[in-house]
Amino acid sequence: MSLENGMMLLCGLGLFLFGMKLMGDGLELTAGSKLKTLVERLTTNKYMGALIGLLVTAVIQSSSATTVMVVGFVNAGIMNLAQAVGVIMGANIGTTVTSFLIAIKLNSLAPLAIFFGVILMQFSKKVNRRHVGQIITGFGVLFYGMSVMSTAMDPLSESEFFRDAIIQLRHPLLGLLVGLVFTAIIQSSSASVGVLQALAVSGAVGLDSAIFVIYGQNIGTCVTAILSSIGTTKTAKRTATVHLLFNVIGAMLFTVLTIALPVVSWIEALAPGNVVMQISLIHIFFNVIMTGLLLPMSNVLVRLACRVIPGEDKQREAMSLRFLDPRILSTPPIAVTQVIKEVERMATLAKNNFLLAMDALFAGGENKLQELEENEGVLNYLNQTITEYLVKINALELEENDRKVVGALFHVVSDYERVGDHSENLGEQAAILMSGKASLSEAATLELERMRDLVEKILDDSFHLFLKGSGDSRLAFEVNATEEVIDNETDRLKDEHIERLNQGLCTAQSGAVYTDTLTNLERIADHATNIAFSLKDTKHRPIMASAAEL
Repeated sequence: MSLENGMMLLCGLGLFLFGMKLMGDGLELTAGSKLKTLVERLTTNKYMGALIGLLVTAVIQSSSATTVMVVGFVNAGIMNLAQAVGVIMGANIGTTVTSFLIAIKLNSLAPLAIFFGVILMQFSKKVNRRHVGQIITGFGVLFYGMSVMSTAMDPLSESEFFRDAIIQLRHPLLGLLVGLVFTAIIQSSSASVGVLQALAVSGAVGLDSAIFVIYGQNIGTCVTAILSSIGTTKTAKRTATVHLLFNVIGAMLFTVLTIALPVVSWIEALAPGNVVMQISLIHIFFNVIMTGLLLPMSNVLVRLACRVIPGEDKQREAMSLRFLDPRILSTPPIAVTQVIKEVERMATLAKNNFLLAMDALFAGGENKLQELEENEGVLNYLNQTITEYLVKINALELEENDRKVVGALFHVVSDYERVGDHSENLGEQAAILMSGKASLSEAATLELERMRDLVEKILDDSFHLFLKGSGDSRLAFEVNATEEVIDNETDRLKDEHIERLNQGLCTAQSGAVYTDTLTNLERIADHATNIAFSLKDTKHRPIMASAAEL
């Protein structure tokens, strides 16, 4: 094989991968957020989960992407491990769509697809049409890349050395290893099966040499999910482990069956003389049969995954409401009391995130930023769900005071969500410091620590005043005074910082971290002040939870 052929092979592989990505992204954009909604909501039944996994993967053309999405949902607490198993198995079936499309030989349509797809992408005014153009272009590029690979591999069919090497792939262990390693490198079983089909088109490989490689490719596709699970919860790691177990068990079983039975002859009889279709069929049969066998036994896989990844996750905030239930809406006064308790929970989470961000800023700690990110997800969830609940309460017959409380709580929930957002911004500044791209001097650290203490005080005082609703003039005075100090200090410190920049005593990157931190601290204080006086015109009575626990 000449250097030119080698370069063409790499070019074809690049086009194939790019086309698959382009087509998958276009399909996902066309479907919008409905894909993730399907995965989140329609997986209570494992068989339905498998169907959803199949459909989503058929759309985005990547079982790895679907599995990574599921690992993310499990890590966020949106989905449990039992729900995830069905989606993963369905995704393995969905990934066979690409190989089947290749097998039905649509290569001749590639140039036209690229032309018309690009026309739609460049000249359509409607976004949806541009997405359709992206799908068509990706389709064309994928099949054009396939043609380029096949042409580049033509000389291989005449190479005695290559034929001898291909014969070695008939050895089960070697075939499995080659398929595993190649798929792990390019992180796409669809693409690696496509390369195998391109070899078949050129006449360089037959099913007897390819079959064990295909089994190995199914194991190699697990690498992406395993990598994505690094740094996640134990449950998320178990999700990736289930994916690995499914494919390892399948590869072992099919390898034994292929050695013991004339599987190759059976598949060849289904598509005589068409090695490309034979490769697609064995890929489809592998995933469909293993899903049919293991889906009813998914609990066994879950238990195995728990043994491989033992232990329990640290208790964390659940993505659910603790104190609210639709049934209590029949008693409006209780509903108002319960929603205040849920807002208290938001207050605790928001303050914890602020402290986590500041601790990470001063002392580092990836685990703190990870916990902050998890809590931020819960805060966003609570903001949305509590607001929806407040809308329902507001439609009830309420006493005038309760109606004022509910009206005020709309703003309080929003303010606590914004405190969480600014804490997340502080976490981003901490990440910059931890990366070594910037640093804080000892003087700057002391200044920010004093500001941190002031903001923590106003958060505490504001929460106390929020609980009392009115009547504590001393505390109200303290909140106003603290906020004024924070505003004045922020202006003073920024002016002094500009002076240090002018004197060349501080780098631009470090200065940006310092000023952004000050800005976020000041805005947290502003939202805390809003919260403090949100219920001042109501007769809201203190509730049982102790503000000291905040």
